[in-house]
Amino acid sequence: MDPTTAAILGGLAGVVIVGLAWAGIAWSDHERSAPPAPEPELPSGVGDVLAVLRSSGIVVDADNRVVNNSPAAVAHGLVRHGRLAHPSLSDLAGAVRADGVIREVELELHRADQRAESHGAGTFVHARVAPLGDKHVLLLVEDMTQARRVEQVRRDFVGNVSHELKTPVGGLALLAEAVLDAAEDPVAVRRFASRMQVEAERLSALVKEIVDLSRLQAQEVLIDPELVDVEDVVDEALDHLRVAANAKGVSLADKCADDLYVLGDHTLLVTAVRNLVGNAVAYSGEGTRVGVGARLVGDRVEIAVSDQGPGIPAEEQGRIFERFYRIDAARSRATGGTGLGLSIVKHICANHGGDVSVWSSGGHGSTFTIRLPAAQETLAAEREPHERETAR
Repeated sequence: MDPTTAAILGGLAGVVIVGLAWAGIAWSDHERSAPPAPEPELPSGVGDVLAVLRSSGIVVDADNRVVNNSPAAVAHGLVRHGRLAHPSLSDLAGAVRADGVIREVELELHRADQRAESHGAGTFVHARVAPLGDKHVLLLVEDMTQARRVEQVRRDFVGNVSHELKTPVGGLALLAEAVLDAAEDPVAVRRFASRMQVEAERLSALVKEIVDLSRLQAQEVLIDPELVDVEDVVDEALDHLRVAANAKGVSLADKCADDLYVLGDHTLLVTAVRNLVGNAVAYSGEGTRVGVGARLVGDRVEIAVSDQGPGIPAEEQGRIFERFYRIDAARSRATGGTGLGLSIVKHICANHGGDVSVWSSGGHGSTFTIRLPAAQETLAAEREPHERETAR
């Protein structure tokens, strides 16, 4: 081979080598820049199901990134920035992904700004976690906080009722034994019989209020409400208590504006006002006064009951509407109180779309105020004078 041919072949070989080198480099860059292999797709229909779930449904991938979720999951704070917001849920998803075993647990979840040891501050949930395909995990989370709260209220109520019933029932049993032992002593028999009558009346009142409260809780809204004259309600409530008030030397006074009407149940509203006035009389001293007033404030009718009793400490005012709660249990029993009267008032107001509140200054009496939506008849009567004045 002559030198010229050798030079040409060498040049061609160099060009081929350089080309192959550049091709190798380009292929390597392409491999590095190519996107990773896509995750396996979700089974068909998963997204549609999640979209209509009322509970929280969440699908996470192999890195616990949220790839799909129901609207409730975000509303309940379970998903944040594309991730599970609670480490306990992430740990649960990881465990299911590792062994493929479906898990069901109950958890108490806390927001980032809540301390885990704070009592009652968290959200109780029931979580069912299962594998979904090769890489994904499905979490179904049901908020059980309200159910837990209702169950706790039920347990407390049953416990309180049992405790409250034991006192009069036990008293009646002891008094009955005393009557038997003193059968030959007419004076003792009359004394014990009188005490039995007091305990029987207290037991009857307690059972009645328990039944009333249970009925109010079962029927959260009124059926067929009627037009109720507030002045008639106040008059009837006061008539029930005049004898008891006179016996204690407590005067009753009322002042109601004209044309005050609400939609509701006349008997229930009388019960609510009577309970407030009855408490005011029971805790008032001789020679004091209990006042009842009613007026229109905006679109609400306010019924206020004021007394000159010992008042309610500020730290107790937030709890006095709880069932069976008493500031002074011994004094409540002495006055015949059951601890249910204010709770009944609260539920009656709620069933009428209103509320009840208390203002009290220690040692200077208390004022309880019922606020109810005014009927259209009241609002119309209120507008008429203004319209006539405008017409002039």
